[in-house]
Amino acid sequence: MTSAEATHQLNQLEQSLSTVIRGQDPALRQVVACLISGGHLLLEDYPGTGKTTLAKAIARSIGGMTFKRVQFTPDLLPSDVLGVSIFDPSSQEFRFHPGPVFTDLLLADEINRASPRTQSALLEAMAEGQATIEGRLHDLGELFFVVATQNPVEFRGTFPLPEAQMDRFAMQCDLGYLTIEEETAMLAEQQNGHPLEQLKPVCTREELLTIRRLAREVTITPEIRHYIVSLVAATRTQEKVKLPASPRASISLMRASQALALLTGKDFVTPDLIQELAAPVIAHRLVLDPDARFSGLTGRTIVEEILGEVPVPV
Repeated sequence: MTSAEATHQLNQLEQSLSTVIRGQDPALRQVVACLISGGHLLLEDYPGTGKTTLAKAIARSIGGMTFKRVQFTPDLLPSDVLGVSIFDPSSQEFRFHPGPVFTDLLLADEINRASPRTQSALLEAMAEGQATIEGRLHDLGELFFVVATQNPVEFRGTFPLPEAQMDRFAMQCDLGYLTIEEETAMLAEQQNGHPLEQLKPVCTREELLTIRRLAREVTITPEIRHYIVSLVAATRTQEKVKLPASPRASISLMRASQALALLTGKDFVTPDLIQELAAPVIAHRLVLDPDARFSGLTGRTIVEEILGEVPVPV
């Protein structure tokens, strides 16, 4: 597969998702870049904005991709996610029954409703693509991709994700509400059925893995790498930031920018791609001090300030 063919397939994937998720083209670009970069995605938005539908649309648009969904609740146990061994009377031995984590695309719906113990069951899986269960190491496959959702306005019965787990998500995106015209068009499209039912695969699982490898080969110059590190390092000198971004953010920003370059048909990473992805990659990793939060500052506003301060390579 050539880079041009990969770009064509990625554009088809983006168009496929846009037939289901209307009016969210910038967010869909970021989602596709996250998928190709090999990172994991956190969707944080209000109920009914299409977070779960987006995850299903990704799975349906890629032929051969396995998909499983876990509805996170306070009583969910780690074994409900990872799997458990059950005694088989016929063979007089324990047999391991894999949990939903053994899939290509795992939808962790409302992840902040589960207890910290269950949330942490995904830490090893997201960081290393493997799971240690009952002392045995299980590989989750090369394509393993987690899409987690959470509602930012609910507090009862929720457990905020710990900083270590937030750092495991390569990107955090939001979809937001549609305009009146877009929502009216959506009603017309769903009058006789949901567009999700009409989705057909636009590429195969194997082709997606090839595209991931091609993305890693996109040229990124030393100047651009220095720019990435400078943006991330700038979060460590902000007085308003209690916990800055880690080197994992630099890696995620580099890989996501390579994926976005391939999506847009470029042979190399440019500063504008870095700037487009900086907030989705960095902002959710930042923990602000109480005074900054109460004054209305967010991680995204901090990143936007940094983008205006760090010199852009020419």
